[in-house]
Amino acid sequence: MTTLLVIAKEPLPGRVKTRLTPPFTPREAAALAEAALSDTLRVVAATPASRRVLVLDGAPGPWLPSGFDVVPQCAGGLDERLADAFARCDGPALLIGMDTPQVTPELLTADFDGCDAYFGPARDGGFWALGLAAPDPALLRGVPMSTPSTGAAQRARLVGAGLRVRDLPCLRDVDTAADATAVAALAPHSRFADRLAGCTAAVGR
Repeated sequence: MTTLLVIAKEPLPGRVKTRLTPPFTPREAAALAEAALSDTLRVVAATPASRRVLVLDGAPGPWLPSGFDVVPQCAGGLDERLADAFARCDGPALLIGMDTPQVTPELLTADFDGCDAYFGPARDGGFWALGLAAPDPALLRGVPMSTPSTGAAQRARLVGAGLRVRDLPCLRDVDTAADATAVAALAPHSRFADRLAGCTAAVGR
């Protein structure tokens, strides 16, 4: 069975979702990040897995459900931190971030029969999920991160290594206020949608 990895930052004001300010305050942006992370972890907890790991920059809080191992992110760029997360796995692993609270257990149930990798592209040009049947940190190191071509570069790295890639649906990350509204509409019963509704009401007053 697959190890599920979630890479995330502790949702503290001024450290997360800074592109949401404005229109939201740093505290509201952090509250939205916490809700997105909570939704993501809840979905991961409901997905069959051999192990669930939170790769965290910061300290865990009351938003962390039981059943997760918590490991610190290593130093370095995002490519190094992702590579290190996979290096901790000794079998099939699927990694996601904290920016897609609309994700479902069905999307995260990875069956590597007939493929070597899963790739979930994001609408902004990045990727929201990456799965490897045989985790190899070298497949991530040196991939330029946080650019409009990050996803294409990462997928090309997989294909260039001779891996059979299975593509997941393209999802929208929560980076901007427009993203937040669109994602909340896709998951109207999520904690994220509920938290956004409260923030929007406060912004509108």
